[in-house]
Amino acid sequence: MINIAPNRAEQLQLPGPLKLGLRAHDFGCGSADQLAERIATAGFGCVQLALNKAIAGLRLEAGDLTSGLAREIGHAFRRQGVEIAVLGCYINPIHPEMRTRARLLEFFFDHLRLARDFGCGLVALESGSVNADYSPHPANQGALAFHELLASLEWLLAAAEAADVSVGLEAVVGHTVASATAMQRVLKTLGSRHLKVVLDPVNLLSAALAPHHQRILAEAIDLLGADIAVVHAKDFILTDGVLQTRPAGQGQLGYGPILEYIRHQAPSLPVLLEEASETTAPGCARYLKQRFEETIL
Repeated sequence: MINIAPNRAEQLQLPGPLKLGLRAHDFGCGSADQLAERIATAGFGCVQLALNKAIAGLRLEAGDLTSGLAREIGHAFRRQGVEIAVLGCYINPIHPEMRTRARLLEFFFDHLRLARDFGCGLVALESGSVNADYSPHPANQGALAFHELLASLEWLLAAAEAADVSVGLEAVVGHTVASATAMQRVLKTLGSRHLKVVLDPVNLLSAALAPHHQRILAEAIDLLGADIAVVHAKDFILTDGVLQTRPAGQGQLGYGPILEYIRHQAPSLPVLLEEASETTAPGCARYLKQRFEETIL
């Protein structure tokens, strides 16, 4: 812990603990009770829960999710003191086959309708690709893809408003929303308080953009800060012109700007580790907590 002179400490509002969590499926797949217990034992208080990835035996499709199942899973996590901060439902909202797109949107709608039964107020997705497999395509940044994304989001936001929950949108290089600027455009165009941002700094980077990661992260916070509902924390390395992701603290990303923002403006913002297993997660947490404490000075 950093020592602060008494008179200086009196002038500062010291931060509470960083609200750290992770993606539940990074701890494997099991029953809700087993998974929640393991996450709590590891010292994490919140999760992003992708049902089909994390809960053993589930192969849910549109129409399958029930209030009873949602409450059962929600209770299992609450018993362990673990908040379901985000329901992950990473469908392709601009899937090129319209019947498939409709089923995917219905599946997301199920999550919105029943999110409160999980004890959750945010359901997240990415912005999609014109390729069915979500791979990058030059048309993803075109006017038609953007238009189709807005149409899908408008339908989901109507459902979110009815359920009094929010849609969390995550920008990813190569997808329809590939930058903080594009995300800001979506927010301004739709103008809904039920649309929030899932910020993953590494997902805003390509090999070409990686050397500018500090500027890109600072810009994202400046443009999107008030609408950020959750942060994903992972890292990257750039080797021979190839960007590879790593667990938080094991790469080159400077976390200073986002931790400063949390420290001063959003102390309850969940920070969820990505790609951190049961083995690596404790080290990632120690790294982020140490960096967070450094923002006191």
